[in-house]
Amino acid sequence: MAHVRAGDAASTARTRELLKDLTELGWYHSIELPDGTVIPGLHSSDQLRARLARFGLPEDLRGKRVLDIGAWDGWFSFEMERRGARVVAVDVVERSTFRRAHELLGSRVEFVLSDVFQLSPERIGRFDIVLFLGVLYHVKHPLLALERVCALTTDVACVQSFVSDDGDLAASPNMEFYETNELVGRMDNWVGPNTSCLLAFCRTAGFAQVEFAGIEHHHAHVVCRRHWPEEPENPAEPAPVVTGAVNHRTGEGILETAFDDYVAVFFKADPGDLRLNEVLPEIGGYGVQPVYLGHGGAGGWQLNCGLPPGIGRGRAMLRVRTSRSRFSNAVPILIDPTPEDTVAIAEAAALEVTIIADGRDWARNQVRLGRDGCLSLWVRGIPEVAARRRVGVIAGDRELEVVFLSAADEAGVRQVNALVPADIEPGWYELVVRYGNVSSPPARIRAVAE
Repeated sequence: MAHVRAGDAASTARTRELLKDLTELGWYHSIELPDGTVIPGLHSSDQLRARLARFGLPEDLRGKRVLDIGAWDGWFSFEMERRGARVVAVDVVERSTFRRAHELLGSRVEFVLSDVFQLSPERIGRFDIVLFLGVLYHVKHPLLALERVCALTTDVACVQSFVSDDGDLAASPNMEFYETNELVGRMDNWVGPNTSCLLAFCRTAGFAQVEFAGIEHHHAHVVCRRHWPEEPENPAEPAPVVTGAVNHRTGEGILETAFDDYVAVFFKADPGDLRLNEVLPEIGGYGVQPVYLGHGGAGGWQLNCGLPPGIGRGRAMLRVRTSRSRFSNAVPILIDPTPEDTVAIAEAAALEVTIIADGRDWARNQVRLGRDGCLSLWVRGIPEVAARRRVGVIAGDRELEVVFLSAADEAGVRQVNALVPADIEPGWYELVVRYGNVSSPPARIRAVAE
């Protein structure tokens, strides 16, 4: 069944009927009062309960904090309060019907006058559960709106939106844009994603798990979770080992949200046939969907993922698991560093080169010259969160190009790979590793002709 548009006779008639009913009733939500009286609205209490039931929220929400974005008359806010939650209701207008219901129910729900783009964790905090029902198609920037929702959510968000199809999950993601009143004659309806587009938006916005919970009258329901499922008790595979995590744009362990930076994560895992949906990265305690997975051979993998919205600035720990393993070791990244953070990563206390080897055959204290000449060093003393651009490898009077800086192992040792120019003459060279203004004691290596 195709969705209705403003020019369709059936749509026009139905819209007029709904507006007439709403005008006569004055309420969009039906509200049940403590004495059993019901204020009738366009949607009955049974319809509203059925809509909420799709998301599988528990009956007992004591100790939980809930945010209801687009509260309107407030039925969902008051229902969350009835279940024991502390609730904040948000809308772009404070309706008199909400105030009246709030008074009649003796409610303690807090109301905030705002749109979704003005909300932030710094302004109103974070919430265990966020309701985002019937709002998405009313905003011009739907993906940004979902990112804001994700940043406010610590556990689960319930998203319900108009969609342009009947829930075809196999369809390619696409979205219609309504410049004026093309959708049922309303000028505040901006977008019509199909169902697969809505799910893709939720994943891209930063949610780890996105579950389609059904569709009714062209309105899809989606459960969005910030965390991956629990680790398996008896994993079928060993945990991966993360060897490095850097900014995909700069190659450093520092990420800036102003640039929409992605993390490139390097790890080792036994399976040779991993798929993108089987790799589960976590940053700062929140799961995040990977957008790229590549196999580098010899058990080495690279995945790229975005930063989970709302984790804040500073040091965050990153780890990875597969759907059949436990989590890997955790390595640090630095997000939006302060000037104090920048000072902390600028210098090393002391550097020590523990191993020097050819990057191709691992022969100690030498490197074979040629087109693919590479030197691998193991260095102790580089800061825990380091900028690769601050690492220097000098052989004689030549500075080599540093192409890889690993995460630190348990002893604080990092692997540094540097390319050796093909025009270096064979012979013995004094080698020094530098980080910032600190240099290691010199060591000797031999450059061997191929």
